[in-house]
Amino acid sequence: MAEVPDKRNGIETVIADSVKRGTSAAHTGQWEDYNRVIMTSPNLDTPSASEICAHVKHLGYGVSGRIRLYGEEFEVVSDPFPEDDGIAVRVKTKSNSMIRVLQLPATVVQSVKGRGPKTA
Repeated sequence: MAEVPDKRNGIETVIADSVKRGTSAAHTGQWEDYNRVIMTSPNLDTPSASEICAHVKHLGYGVSGRIRLYGEEFEVVSDPFPEDDGIAVRVKTKSNSMIRVLQLPATVVQSVKGRGPKTA
């Protein structure tokens, strides 16, 4: 293995140095460098609101879809759209034909955000 340079500016150096010495990087106290890089790196793959709405629609939250949320069954009468800090759809129920806005659960939106962009 090549000699580790004195200037430690990346996690590869930390890991290579730890392997060379036969120690764990966690025991050397050098994970802080790794964590700083990970925590400060910008996430360039965050989908836009329109991409999130398209994915949510693909999950069945589009026009003519029937969904069950919060113990109630709804008929979706609109495609998903951004609303406040989340995504919503317009819905009606069998018992009440009045159209209302239904905010989708954050877990649905987060599952879409966590997917990242599709590759061709």
